[in-house]
Amino acid sequence: MKRRDFCATAALATGFGLAGSAHAETKWDFATAYPAINFHSKNNQQFVDDVAAATKGALKIQPHFGASLFKMPEIKRAVQTGNAQMGEFFLVSFQNEAQIFGADGLPFLVKDYDEAFKLYQAQKPYLESILDKQGQSLLYSVAWPPQSIYSNKQINSAADLKGLKWRVYSPTTARIGELVGAQPVTIQEAELSQALATGVIEGLITSSATGADNKLYEHLKYFYKVQAWIPKNAVTVNKKAFAALPKAEQDAVRKAAAAAEERGWKSSREVDARSLETLKNGGMQIIEPSAQLMGDLGKVGDVVVKEWLEKAGPDGKALLDAFNKSK
Repeated sequence: MKRRDFCATAALATGFGLAGSAHAETKWDFATAYPAINFHSKNNQQFVDDVAAATKGALKIQPHFGASLFKMPEIKRAVQTGNAQMGEFFLVSFQNEAQIFGADGLPFLVKDYDEAFKLYQAQKPYLESILDKQGQSLLYSVAWPPQSIYSNKQINSAADLKGLKWRVYSPTTARIGELVGAQPVTIQEAELSQALATGVIEGLITSSATGADNKLYEHLKYFYKVQAWIPKNAVTVNKKAFAALPKAEQDAVRKAAAAAEERGWKSSREVDARSLETLKNGGMQIIEPSAQLMGDLGKVGDVVVKEWLEKAGPDGKALLDAFNKSK
C-alpha cells in the first residue's frame, strides 16, 4: 500500500472512530434559576459531577445557573418541550397549573423539616403523575428553609402589613398579600435586589437562604421568624431524553438523584442556621413574632388552606389526609 493510500485509510478510520465516540457521548442542558453560590445549585452541581463519574463521561450534563438559559417561569415548560433535558423549578409557583404543586406552600401546615418531608411523601405520587402526563419525570426534590417575613418596618400584627409593597412568587403569597391588604408585586429572585433598591417592594416572605444570598440586609431591617411553610424545588428530566439513555446510564442518574435528594434536605437544615447568622451579622434584626402576628397569620392561613382544598378537590383531600395520618 502506498503511503498516501495508507494515510487516507488511517484518516478515514480515525474519522469513524471520532464519529463513534461522539455518538456514544450524550450531552444534556440543565436549566436552573439560582446563582451558583446557592445551596440548591451546589447540590445540583454535585449531582452533575456524580453522573459524570458514574457514566465515565458518557453522559455530560451542563448546568446553567442564575436563569442564564431560561428564566424561572420558563424552565418547567422548557423541559416539557425538550428545549432543555433537565430543569429545576419552584413547585409552588405553578399552583395555578395544578393545585398539587402548591401543597408545600400552604401556611402553617408543617412545623418543621420532619413534617415537611412527610408532606413530600404524601405529595410525591401526585407530583409524579402530573409530571408524567407532561412528558417529564421527577428526579429529586429539595426543601428550602422555612419561609419568614422580611420588612423595612416593624410588624406586630397583620394590620401592619396593610399597604406594604409585598413581593409574591406564587398564588399563595399573592393571596396572603390580598388578605392582609398588602400590594402584591410579582418579582423573581434574580430581580430582588434591584426591586428593593428602587422601592418596587418593601417586604416579602421568603427563606433565610434567599435573604442571605441576595444580601437583603442591605435594604431591609427586620426578619420575623414566622416559619410559615417549607416549600421545595423540583428537578425534572424530559421523559424522551431519559428513555433514550442506556439502562446503565438511567440507573446512574437515578442513583445520583436519590443521593442529591438526601444530601439536599440535610444541607437545607444547615444552610438555614448559617443564613440566619449571615442576616444577623449583616445588621438585620432577627425577631420572634408576636402572639398577635402569629394569631393573625394563622387565621389567614386557615382561609388559604380552605380555598386550596376547594380547588384541589379529591386529590387534595387525599393528599392532606395521608399527610395527617403520617404525623
